[in-house]
Amino acid sequence: MNITVVGTGYVGLVTGACIAEMGNTVCCVDVDPAKIANLEKGILPIYEPGLDTIVRDNHGSGRLRFTTRLSDALGDTDVVFIAVGTPPGEDGSADLRYVLEVARQIGSLLERPTIVVNKSTVPVGTGDLVTQAIAEQLAERGVEVAFSVVSNPEFLKEGAAVDDFMHPDRIVIGTDDPHARQVMSELYAPFIRNHPRTLFMGVRDAEMTKYAANAMLATKISFMNEIAGLCERLDVDVENVRLGIGSDERIGFHFIYAGCGYGGSCFPKDVKALISIAHQTDFEPKVLQAVEARNEQQKHSLFNKIATHFDGDLKDRTFAVWGLAFKPGTDDMREASSVVLINSLINAGARVRAFDPVASETARREFPARWFDEGRLEIVEGQYEAAIDADALVLVTEWKPFRHPDFKALKRLLKTPLIVDGRNQYDPVQIRREGFSYYGIGRKPIAA
Repeated sequence: MNITVVGTGYVGLVTGACIAEMGNTVCCVDVDPAKIANLEKGILPIYEPGLDTIVRDNHGSGRLRFTTRLSDALGDTDVVFIAVGTPPGEDGSADLRYVLEVARQIGSLLERPTIVVNKSTVPVGTGDLVTQAIAEQLAERGVEVAFSVVSNPEFLKEGAAVDDFMHPDRIVIGTDDPHARQVMSELYAPFIRNHPRTLFMGVRDAEMTKYAANAMLATKISFMNEIAGLCERLDVDVENVRLGIGSDERIGFHFIYAGCGYGGSCFPKDVKALISIAHQTDFEPKVLQAVEARNEQQKHSLFNKIATHFDGDLKDRTFAVWGLAFKPGTDDMREASSVVLINSLINAGARVRAFDPVASETARREFPARWFDEGRLEIVEGQYEAAIDADALVLVTEWKPFRHPDFKALKRLLKTPLIVDGRNQYDPVQIRREGFSYYGIGRKPIAA
């Protein structure tokens, strides 16, 4: 098929590259000339394991091309994916201006029957708005062109997006159009050849499914973090509780790790958007509001433990931070717990020396330049360099190189043998044996 993907961000680029990998001809469109120029050179705007190889290979073969002009792509397109951002507004609602602008552009250019697919995460009812926007443009032009709007939400995990797209656990397609259903089935058939698992439903159902999925996962995380808070007060190790409840197949082990809060581009934004949708329908989303509130509070947990340990005196102390990305496998720092922690430490008069395997450049853009100039924040090139003469080591992101560190080297490097573990990565018994003080999430503190 000939496919157009509008938007070369996280979702759009993965979608375009993976569809091209299956032999389709794909044109990715973006309004940013610099981004398109870099993609032509094989320079990607995001870090995602394996994506660079697929992009370069398919671009080199001619199956994947890039342009800033939608008109260059639509001429022979069978399916056009809308994969632009839906950033949250001040009230948490999803901003649909980019989605609807693309819809209007499609309507102003459409010349042949086309299926328009909403790949962006959008509120219930967006399919109707996109249909209306395209139809209005066609009416203004005085032409009739058959088109169908489909909802096809993505379920990609950052850090594993390529594998998720190539081997999906399910494909959700929202449409009532038999022709659109057939075309989308053919498009995705190579991805589910061995285990068909496509779910067809209405457009509004598919839109809601995406929000409900992310809200459920966020709920599991916030629930476990709330249990962790109770565990700390009752002298209970939340890790044992996690094993005990995760063994129940009705609950399972996924997303029940206590930690310092969830972040990223999806969970925070989508929970807020679903809360906003609920309020617009005069429905009180008590559970969702609690999920968001617990997560916001949880992001301050590491700073609170550090402040308690040092009796609130953090001025001129130095803290080593391991991990800046919101999760391993990505350089994405949107809504990351590390941002809340570093802001709090520096505002309390402390200095921070941080290390992340891939998010260094993202971090340099995230924080004020004056902090770097004044020496209040330093991004270093090695994980042990971060620990030199630091008053504590704080683990924020559970990258693999942090899982089994050289504790003897850390003890020599740190000014104070203190580890604050935001992901319960370390065994308290081993930590005590190595001579460290230790704070985890939902665990009893250990004194050196």
